[in-house]
This record gives sequence, C-alpha cells and structure tokens, in this order.
Amino acid sequence: MSLPFYQKLHQHYDSSYRNRDLRTTMSQYQQEKKSSAIYTHGSTAYSSRSSAAHRQESEAFSLASAASYQQQASRATASTHAFAASRKTASAYDYGYSHGLTDSSLMLEDYSSKLSPQAKRAKKSLLSGEEKENLPSDYMVPIFSGRQVHVSGLTDTEEERIKEAAAYIAQRNLLASEEGIMASKQSAVSKQSAVSKQSAVSKQSTVSKQSTVSKQSAVSKQSAVSKQSASTLHQEEAFEKKSRKVAIREKAEHLSLTKTLEETEAFHRKLNEDHLLHAPEFVIKPRSHTVWEKENVKLHCSVSGWPEPRLTWYKNQVPINVHANPGKYIIESRYGMHTLEINACDFEDTAQYRASAMNVKGELSAYASVVVKRYKGEFDETRFHAGVSTLPLSFAVTPYGYASKFEIHFDDKFDVSFGREGETMSLGCRVVITPEIKHFQPEIQWYRNGAPVSPSKWVQTHWSGDRATLTFSHLNKEDEGLYTIRVRMGDYYEQYSAYVFVRDADAEIEGAPASPLDVVSLDANKDYIIISWKQPAVDGGSPILGYFIDKCEVGTDSWSQCNDTPVKFARFPVTGLIEGRSYIFRVRAVNKNGIGLPSRVSEPVAALDPAEKARLKSRPSAPWTGQIIVTEEEPTEGIVPGPPTDLSVTEATRSYVVLSWKPPRQRGHEGILYFVEKCDAGTENWQRVNTELPVKSPRFALFDLAEGKSYRFRVRCSNSAGVGEPSEATEVTVVGDKLDIPKPPGKIIPSRNTDTSVIVSWEESKDAKELVGYYIESSVVGSGKWEPCNNNPVKGSRFTCHGLATGQSYIFRVRAVNAAGLSEYSQDSEAIEVKAAIAAPSPPCDITCLESFRDSMVLGWKQPDKTGGAEITGYYVNYREVIDGVPGRWREANIKAVSDEAYKISNLKENMVYQFQVAAMNIAGLGVPSAVSECFKCEEWTIAVPGPPHNVKYSEVRKTSLVLQWKPPVHSGRTPVTGYFVDLKEANAKDDQWRGLNKAAIKNTYLRVQGLQEGVSYVLRVRAINQAGVGKPSDLAGPVVAETRPGTKEVVVNVDDDGVISLNFECDQMTPNSQFNWSKDYIPTEDSPRLDIESKGNKTKMTFKDLGMEDLGIYSCDVTDTDGIGSSYLIDEEELKRLLALSQEHKFPTVPVKSELAVEILEKGQVRFWMQAEKLSANTKVTYIFNDKEIFEGPKYKMHIDRNTGIIEMFMEKLQDEDEGTYTFQLQDGKATGHSTLVLIGDVYKKLQKEAEFQRQEWIRKQGPHFAEYLSWEVTGECNVLLKCKVANIKKETHIVWYKDEREISVDEKHDFKDGICTLLITEFSKKDAGIYEVILKDDRGKDKSRLKLVDEAFKELMTEVCKTIALSATDLKIQSTAEGIRLYSFVTYYVDDLKVNWSHNGTPIKYTDRVKSGVTGEQIWLQINEPTPNDKGKYIMELFDGKTGHQKMVDLSGQAYDEAFAEFQRLKNTYSCRSCPSGGWSPRCGHHPGRQGA
Repeated sequence: MSLPFYQKLHQHYDSSYRNRDLRTTMSQYQQEKKSSAIYTHGSTAYSSRSSAAHRQESEAFSLASAASYQQQASRATASTHAFAASRKTASAYDYGYSHGLTDSSLMLEDYSSKLSPQAKRAKKSLLSGEEKENLPSDYMVPIFSGRQVHVSGLTDTEEERIKEAAAYIAQRNLLASEEGIMASKQSAVSKQSAVSKQSAVSKQSTVSKQSTVSKQSAVSKQSAVSKQSASTLHQEEAFEKKSRKVAIREKAEHLSLTKTLEETEAFHRKLNEDHLLHAPEFVIKPRSHTVWEKENVKLHCSVSGWPEPRLTWYKNQVPINVHANPGKYIIESRYGMHTLEINACDFEDTAQYRASAMNVKGELSAYASVVVKRYKGEFDETRFHAGVSTLPLSFAVTPYGYASKFEIHFDDKFDVSFGREGETMSLGCRVVITPEIKHFQPEIQWYRNGAPVSPSKWVQTHWSGDRATLTFSHLNKEDEGLYTIRVRMGDYYEQYSAYVFVRDADAEIEGAPASPLDVVSLDANKDYIIISWKQPAVDGGSPILGYFIDKCEVGTDSWSQCNDTPVKFARFPVTGLIEGRSYIFRVRAVNKNGIGLPSRVSEPVAALDPAEKARLKSRPSAPWTGQIIVTEEEPTEGIVPGPPTDLSVTEATRSYVVLSWKPPRQRGHEGILYFVEKCDAGTENWQRVNTELPVKSPRFALFDLAEGKSYRFRVRCSNSAGVGEPSEATEVTVVGDKLDIPKPPGKIIPSRNTDTSVIVSWEESKDAKELVGYYIESSVVGSGKWEPCNNNPVKGSRFTCHGLATGQSYIFRVRAVNAAGLSEYSQDSEAIEVKAAIAAPSPPCDITCLESFRDSMVLGWKQPDKTGGAEITGYYVNYREVIDGVPGRWREANIKAVSDEAYKISNLKENMVYQFQVAAMNIAGLGVPSAVSECFKCEEWTIAVPGPPHNVKYSEVRKTSLVLQWKPPVHSGRTPVTGYFVDLKEANAKDDQWRGLNKAAIKNTYLRVQGLQEGVSYVLRVRAINQAGVGKPSDLAGPVVAETRPGTKEVVVNVDDDGVISLNFECDQMTPNSQFNWSKDYIPTEDSPRLDIESKGNKTKMTFKDLGMEDLGIYSCDVTDTDGIGSSYLIDEEELKRLLALSQEHKFPTVPVKSELAVEILEKGQVRFWMQAEKLSANTKVTYIFNDKEIFEGPKYKMHIDRNTGIIEMFMEKLQDEDEGTYTFQLQDGKATGHSTLVLIGDVYKKLQKEAEFQRQEWIRKQGPHFAEYLSWEVTGECNVLLKCKVANIKKETHIVWYKDEREISVDEKHDFKDGICTLLITEFSKKDAGIYEVILKDDRGKDKSRLKLVDEAFKELMTEVCKTIALSATDLKIQSTAEGIRLYSFVTYYVDDLKVNWSHNGTPIKYTDRVKSGVTGEQIWLQINEPTPNDKGKYIMELFDGKTGHQKMVDLSGQAYDEAFAEFQRLKNTYSCRSCPSGGWSPRCGHHPGRQGA
C-alpha cells in the first residue's frame, strides 16, 4: 500500500473498500507498529486541520484507537526487536508532526518493504475476529507521497502543473457524506454491530453519520473493546475457523465491494484532477550555522506546495553543482526533508546559502548563512547575526566587514524595446559591482510595472555571474510594460528601467480585430466559471461586435466555443462544466471583417466551490484520514432544508445575471441542491429556471433574459426529504449593463521628452467605474492614420509614447476602457514636433584676452559644446580681481546678454590682474559658468602687430583634408590686417615642428587644408599680418584626426521637376541639440534674399530662387553640437551652365522616345503603326493625328497603349488610297511632351499597300489546304531528281494532283502527307524530263497550287546539279588487261550526255586514234589503249565536267603497274586466236569485239 491512488489508475484503496485478505494484511501491518502510537498522532494531526464537527469525531475515535493500541503494546513488551522498531517509528513521527509534517512525508524505510500493493495471505493474529473487525483501520490515502533525490530546475508540463483533488471527489461520491467520519450512537461496540457494519456497507447506497458523539460514549466504547480483547486473548492462539454464516456474509460483502470498485474505477477513468495549485511554502526553514574548519555541516528544510516543488540549493546566488566538486556537497531529498551537507568546511565555504523551492505557481526562497571559523580567530562571531529571510537577501560576511558599501553600475543596458506577438525577446545588461568579492553574488530581481516577475513557461531569468538576462520565449501583449532590474548587494541596491512594447501579430484575416489580453478567472464554482479579459487596442478598422470564449479541458487539445453569439461585456460566466475537472480558456474578438486571433490561454481553473478548494488546499498531503464506523440502525430521518438567505444580484449585464446566496441554517446531514426561479416584475408567475440540472453551489448565472425587461428571483433548497420553502425574492432587476462605458478623457497635453518619444498627459475620465486603464494613439500630422502607442492598458494620467520619428509632428488621442467597453476618443491634442527636451547650454571654454587697454579688456571664448537643444541667445561675463594671488568676489560685467563670442569689459583698473568666467544662455535658462580663466593684466597694448584671431574652428573633416575657419583679431595693430597665415603640426609633435600651409598671406577667413595623412591627429593655429608684421597665434584648433567617418555624406545638388535647383545635405550623426548652418564662402547666409533654407529632422535643403552669376561660390553646411561634421559644394561658371541647362530641361521636359514611329504589315494584311517611349506614367495621354486631323478609335482605327513597356500602337484593317499621307503620335505626360511622325506617300505608300494586300491574300489562302513551302527540286544521292513541297492545313479528304506540261502525272500510290511533305521522284533525269511541273491541293475548303519551271536556264541549272552528283559518284580509275591492250575505267551511278568526259596523259589531253579510244558502256566510262608501248606509261586523269566544275580521277600506269598489265596483255594476246566476227569471237589482230565502239 506504499503507492498513492493516482499511481494505481485511480484505484481507491480506502479502508471501507478493501477485501478481507487485504484488511487482514493491514491489521497485521498495524500490529507490527502497535507500540508507536503513530496513528494517534496521525488522527490528532488530521483533526487539527478539520472543521469543528470533524474535530470532535476525530478526537473521540483517536481515544479509542489509542486505548486499543496501548493494550496491544503491553502484550508485546517481550519482543525486544519489535519494540526497537516501534521506537524508531514513533520517534520519527513525533519529529515530523512536531514540525508540521504529514504522515505521507514520514513513511520510514523500515516498513516500506513490508507493504505491498498486492493482497497477501493473512498471518496468525493474537486478536479475535470480532476485535479485528471492530478495530479502526485509520488508513491514510496519500496524495503527495514519495520524494526524489535532488533535481535541479522545474519541469513545466501539464502533468506536473495540474494536480487536482481527485481524492476528494472520490471520497464524496463513494461515501455520499459531507464530513467523512462515521460514528455509532451506541456507547459500546458488539459483535452484532460489527456484522451490521459490514451489511451496511454492502447494502446501503449512503452511509448514515452521527453528528454528535460525546467524549463519554467514546470512553465507554474504549473500555468495552479493551475488556473484550483481554477475555479472548488466549483464543487467538488457535487457528480461526469460519462459520457458514460468516462465509456467506463475507462472500456477499466481497461481491458488493467488487461492484463498487468497478464503478469507482470507471469513475476515476473519467475524472480529471482538480486545480489545487498553490505556491511553495517552507514548513521548516534552514538554520544558520557557525562551524570550525574541517567540520561538516548540514542544512535541513521541508517545503510544501502543489505541484510538488523542486528545490535547488544556491551558494551566494550561484546554483551548487555536486558534480563540479565531487564529495564536497551531498544533496538529498527524502520523505519531504531536503538536506545539503557540506563536507570538510574551509573558509571559502563562508557564504550565504539559499534553498529555492519552485513550481508553476511561483518561487520561494529561504536563506541561511554558514560561518567557518579558523582556529586563529580571524572571524569575529559577535558581528554575525544568524537569520533567514529577515536579513537582507544578499547578506554575507565579506573581507570588508558586515554591510560593506558597494557601488553598482549597469553597462550594455537594454533600451526601450519593441516586439511582436509570437516573437522571442531578451532583455539584459551587464552588472558591475565594486568592490568585487569572491563567492559573494548579488540578488537579481526583475519587475514588470512594479510587480516581481516570476519564471514561467513564458519568461525565464538567467544570471551568468556578471550579466542578468530576462528572456521571453513567446511574446504576448500581457508582457508589455515597464521592466525594472534591481540588483541588491547587502544594504545597497541599484535599479534600471526601460519599457517593452508588444505589437499585435499580423491578422490572419485582413481587417480582423487584434487579440484580447489578460484572460483570467474571476469566480469559479461547481456550476460555472466567470471569465474576464481586457479589450484590444486595435479593432481592425471597424468596431468590435463582441467576443467569443473558448474552453479546453486540461489534458486535451480540443477547444470548444462557449457562446453562440458574441458578447460585448468583458466578463462571461461559462457553464456546462464537469464538476472537479480543470479548464483553460481563451477569447477571440470579432468584427464585420471576421474573427481575430485568440488571446493567450488563461491559467487552469477547476470547477469546484472555493470552500471545498480551500479545505483541500489546507490538507494537501491526504484528502481524508478518518475512520468509518457504520451501525445497523436506521439512518436519521431526513430534514427538509430551509430557505436560503441573503439572496442578491451580484452582477447584471445584457447577456446574463448572476445570483448569490447563503445556504440555509436548517439543512440536515446530507448535501442539498438549489432550484432558481424567476418571474416578471409586477407578477407572481414564478418559473423554475434550472429544471433539468439542479444547482450545487450557492451562486448561479442566468442567461436568455430579455434585455431591458424587469425580473425578480428567488431560490429553493432540496434534498432527499423534499423541496424547501423559497427564499425572499430579490428586488426588481432590469436586465442590462449596470456598468457604463467610461467617458472619454480630457485635456490631452503632449510634451517633449527625447528625440524619439513624447510624454502624453490627460485628465482621467470622470465618474469611471471599474476602470481598467487607457489606450493612447498617435498620428503623424496630415496622414490621417492612427497607430496604437500601447497594447496593454495603462493606469494613471501620464504615459511616454516611444518609437516616434525624430523631427516629425504628431497628434495624440486617448480613450478609457473598462469591462463594459471602450470610451469614445478624446479630442486630438495639439501637434508637437518630436525632438529632445530643451536644457540649459553647457559652459563655454577657452577664454582668452583679445585686446587690452588701460581701463578695459576684450575677451573671447568658444561657444559651448552642447547648446541644450535650443539656440544660444547670449552670454554673461563675470570678473574678479586677484590681489597677491588671492581672488576677490565675482562681479557682473554685463547686464544685457552678449550675442557674440567676444565682449569688451570696461571700467577696469589699470595694471590690475583679473580672472573671468562666462555663462551661456538659451530659452531654457542660464547654463553653468565656465571654468575660471587664467589671470590677465589690464594694461595698454602698444604692439604694432595684430592680435590673435579668435573662434578658430574646423569642419568638413575628411581623410586627406579639412576646412579651417576663424574670425579676425579684435586688435588689428597700428595698421589694418592684410592677411592670414595658417600653421599645422601633428598633435604630439614639438613646438618647433609647426609648418606653414600658405606661403603668401590669404585674405579669406577660411582655408581648405589639403594633403593630410589619414589617421594622423593634427592641431592648427592662425596668425594675422599687417604692415608691421605677423601677430600672435590664435588658440589651437584640435586635435582633430584626419579621417572620413563612417556614414559621412556630402552636399548633393538636385534639380526637381519644376527646374528648381537646390543643395541638399543629410547627417546621420546628429545629436538632439544639433542644427544645420549654411554659409556662402563660409559667411552665414541666413538673411540672403536669393536663398531659401528648410531643415527637417536630419535633412536640410537650400534652394536657389534664381541661380545666376552672383551666386558663384562655395556653399557649405556645418552641423552644430558635433565634432566638425559638415560638407561643401562649389558652384563655378561651368557648373552654373550645367545646372541652368538641366533646369531648363526639367522646366520644359520631353517624353524620351526609345523607338520612333514605324509601320509594319501583320499576318492578315493588317497595318500596325507603333512607337515606344522610355517610360509612360498612368497619366500619359496620346493623340493620334492623320494629315493634321485628330483620329479616334472606331471601326477603322484601333488604338492601344502598354504603359509597362511604353509601346503605343494603332491598327488598320486595310490600306486604301485615301489613307496615303502623314501620321503623327503626340504624347503628353504631365508637363513633359513628345511626338513622332511617319510620312507615307508616293512609291513608299504604294509598296506598303501592295505588301498589305499580298499578306491579306496569303492569309485567305492559308485558311484552306495550302503550301507552306512551294515546289522545289533536289538531286538525291542516287542521282535522281526529287520534286518536293511542304503542305499545311490539310485533312483526310485533301487531294494532291501532279502535272507536267498541263498533263496529269499518274501516281501509283496515294500520298499520305506524312510530315506534311509531298514528293515526286524522277529517276535518271535527262532532257526528256524538261518541262513545267505543277502540283495542286484541293478539298472542300479550297485549293492551292504550286508551279516549277524546269526549262531553259532552270533546266540547265538542274542538269548541272545532276551531272555534278553523277561525277561525284564516279569510282576510282582501275586498270584492266585485255587481249587487245590495256583498259582504264570507272563506274558512275548512271551516265547522261550532258556530262562531259575528258582524258589526259601526263597532263596532256589525249588525242583519240584507232589505237587509243574512249567510250561509255552502260555505267562504265573507259579508255582503251591497244597494243600498248612504253610510251603509254604515265599518269592518266579522267575529268568529268558537270557544266561548271570539273571532277577528276587519276591512275598511275607506270612501273610495276604497267609491267604487270603489259605482261597480262601479252599472255592474253598469245592465248586467243583470231576468230571471225560473226562468231562473236575475239581477234587479237584486229582488236574487234562485238558491241564495242571507238571513241
């Protein structure tokens, strides 16, 4: 029985449902623990946590249990081993209950092996059957049993998150009682009552309960049991034999129990565990220790919570890893007791230790400090105070003593962040703590809107030792807010905050509203759960019609919709729930465009009454540990319950009404149900609302009420005894929203904050009830598009809107929200430009004396580095006397602010030493004064040379150049200043390394310094010169590094569509206080009538009104409050001409033409006029002109414009004589114009007209069978002539007929038109085949014909090709010996007379004689040499001439070839005798042979 019921497929192992063998085993198990009084403690512990009635009954039966167990213990004192075991058990339980532990957390190993989930055979018992049956079993069903060895972290799954109170549901349904402890009215228990108990369990469906059991009856019962046990002790030594009656009774009981168990098991399979989650709570907290070195120390703690918390040990906020230091730490978790053992402590183990218990409901920590003392006494123990959570969380002993001062800084901080629903995000910063102490870690805590952020499946925290991180795994709008990280170190802490904005996810349906947020359960009971949510800020462009609520049972993935029609009120009671099961919920908004995305799911909530849930949470270790005692008496007569009290309407909306009441005082001892009735106001016609499903909880939600109608309500109670009287009726209730939509806020006031944010404040809505918060929206002035500034309603009357565009002007509006809905929008605020708030300027610097007189001095200084976001309006100068090195009091030098960076101070004392300081001022106020200047003596300057130039500054810094500017000296000397010299040296160079940049003095007060070395730092100075010489140098400008910074941009000239010329500059490195300053030749151009300057954000533009020769010069733009950022542009005469030409082109633009107007003939003989422009806009218009008259689209003309390709077309079906003339296309695209003209007159037009007509006829021809390729000839490899043509658009019925000289040529086979080719083969083509050939195609669609003339030149051309093919077919010449001589021959495919044959011998044409002859026999061409002689030796060439080209074949008749041929000739000559010609014989003398002819 060591496993809890939910680990055994929800089988209920309660004492009332055990079979006999199992009960016997349990009795034997209890006897082995008989001396421990464990169950007495168990009953007492349980009773202390029960209700009053429950407590009285438990105490009575605890006394009875104690008495019986004490007598059993007295009989077993002889067994020493059993006594020792029981002592160990008793001490363990005593320890556990003294510290608030439960039975399930103290199940000792000594007895765990003696329990088995399977029934065992009963052992011999010393008690009789009666006593065994009458003994209380007092068996506990543990919910949380078993502990694991230390596991770090928390497994976030549904199984571990949701542990429901299934035990309570099983107990109530199986026992059908409300208290769970049964008692008998009788004062003594007899054998007969025991039998009745068994019978009552098997027969009765409900067990009666005695509500009042006095202590006296309990004592008498205890006495009776004790006496009966003593009298029958000796009888138990013998084996008990069952009587027939007992066997029958037990058999019946067994059958009844089996059936009950089957029903219970089926119930548990459907049962879902209840939502009884609660956060961890330390029952026993760890205690601080002070130990000596080399000793071991153990820290103990015990923690409760559901789901069972996971406990992690930390040392100075760092998790302890037992694997990193094997043997150093031992972490155990046994029976609910968590232990950290530190072996062989040394001084480094002096630290703060934290036990962190965590589950899904939260995290709780308990702290203890361990101090390791050295034997030399380095540590003063008196300064250490052992405490836990009462001390500062980062308390520890440091080398600097207790409560040392720490400085905490944040680096690499997270800024205002923007995310989108469903994305991940991480916030983090590096924490720097000084002094840094080893083994001493800070406490890191994150907050959202002031509330601590606890780790969950949505958000995780991490501390790496120097960097703190907060990670969102799946952003939702609920995560939006102000996030703060607080780092605590001892008594000191620092914090940093930034806002996180979460934008809506993209809608799946365009125009659908955004998802609601903060879905929570407001009220839960057996019959319904009220869900609330917050309305979204974005409605998708149309008003939200309402909301759909979805539910899902925990442990499943099946979502079901709870309402058929949308509800507008942001609260809704969900009914139709199964009691005891847990659910999660989500909400979706709907408008006319569709349903939006669902919200984040709510936390699980169980359909249970809060009172039952609270009672179960107070006893998480076991749902029920009482005893069941059933009597044979009839159950108490039922009592009809009385009327409920305090009936009221707690909530009323247009969709539902919620009633609440208190149970009746007179209710009997069984559960009651409720029936709700309603009637129309002014009538007594009561109707029952819940006719089919009685209400189990004292709250109920009514639906389907007519909006605007008035009702009264009342409630009745019922039980098995009947239905009670109704309660008092409620007041008349009108169905409708009692909560009004709030009024819109007022007085929306924006104010500047930073260059990307604005602070918006407003007056809160008046008389607003249950206000959830406010939504703020912003809009760029003139855009008409509103964007939400927050997606989570904010409370209060002030909000900072981030993510705005710098330099852009915005307006704002606000609306309030509560459960009834969103208010109307407030009035729009005034427009405000987004830029940093104005501050006072920083101090000026580099005060110097520019000129000195007897009673006055002229001072100069440099303007402040930071202007505070506004223009400096002036300076104030203070001075004081310095006598013998002692300064006096400060005096004001000027009452009115000075606008220049120089000022003459009068009324000074001659030869007196003075010090000065200067303060700058803007509209925000007077800034901090500058540092005190050096001492200057007031005396007359009599030097002839000029004073130093002042206000030296650099700009336009590049990698090889920069621009230096300055102002003339105040003291010009005896004569006017004639020029300036500029000197330069490297910043680290000595003073003797100054070098001049200009050999001749320059008159300008600026100079572009060229030839700098990239990456080198320089300083510069300026000296003025007059006729007396060169004066003092100015203050140094720099140091400045010669480099082109990333992102540096130049001034760009632009000519717009109207021909307006402007110079444009953009700077990405501006500060919130930076401004653009334009100048011409480095003189400010603010008041120039020829220029307009416009600056917005980080861009500026200077526009020329009428660019001319007087505008030549260098135009520069400097950016203030930066380190010399600027750029310039030179406009000289050549550039002026280019810009004016470009301006003229833009003023009178033309449409660029890619292809001029052209004409082409299409397939059907149509005529296409077309042209192509470079590009055409949507506003381009085209006018079509013919002979100076506009033509329009109609039957004759078809026009088309392709604006993507720029092609303009006009189509005409046919060209007629009146269409001869000039065609023009005129284009107009805004201001741009263009045209193209085509002239079609004379021969050009006639040729085009003829071509068009031909193409039209061709198209008509091709509608029937026609020739795709006309008749042509081809000479085949066999030297035949093939006439062929290609046909198209033919069908099965199409016929083809061949003709020669108008006479039909008969064809043996019908043509199958394979591949569309028709052929006629003429073999051995010769002159007789010359003529005119014609082929005709025809069918029912028409006919087409093709002719081929093979006469005259055409025939000659064909014969030439035939002869050429024949010549190419000739074989190589061969030698043949005959009786007459030697023959040379070659074969051709066939021979025609047009092929000319010529023979040559050694390059000389052969003259034919009777001895040398040439001829053709069939396909053989030969040369016969009779009676050959040595003179006939040599090379013989046969040339075949086809009419154009000769084709030669050669053979060498000499050497061995001649000798062999001649020898063979001699042999044949001597062999044959002369025969007469008529006999057809051969005559070697005459050489005659029948059929031979001489050449």
